[in-house]
Amino acid sequence: MTREQRLAILGPETVAAIHARVKEAPEPSDELVDELRRIMTNPAGEIPAPRPAPDVRPAADAA
Repeated sequence: MTREQRLAILGPETVAAIHARVKEAPEPSDELVDELRRIMTNPAGEIPAPRPAPDVRPAADAA
């Protein structure tokens, strides 16, 4: 969604109110920035090790 689309949907008063609230927010701590950086660079978490594929052959063929 573009900035113009958001403005058209929300209206200029709402957008101005959002901007004012954002300006009131404190700066994040260095620890928070570090934690968010880890989340954003690896959002799915650690990649699990590959597992062997299950044996899907019928029992008679597996023997």
